[in-house]
Amino acid sequence: MVLRLGKSALWLVPGMLALVLFAWLLTLADSSYAGRAYAAYGGVYIAASLGWLWIVERIQPDRFDVLGAAICFVGAAIILFAPRTV
Repeated sequence: MVLRLGKSALWLVPGMLALVLFAWLLTLADSSYAGRAYAAYGGVYIAASLGWLWIVERIQPDRFDVLGAAICFVGAAIILFAPRTV
């Protein structure tokens, strides 16, 4: 929004705060699970991006957007919920 639409740089603050919060929360996770938490974050990021596209930019995601997001969610679910021996 700042670069493309000339909005105020204050638009950057919520995004930066969210990234700082995520990074801090990631440090609280056991290091063996941090990668999995990051994978889950990827799924959330994709969903938020498509939500932003649809709600803010008023562009409805097409079937390939939805399919790609679904594939990512399945991948994140496999990473997070697969049975582990360790």
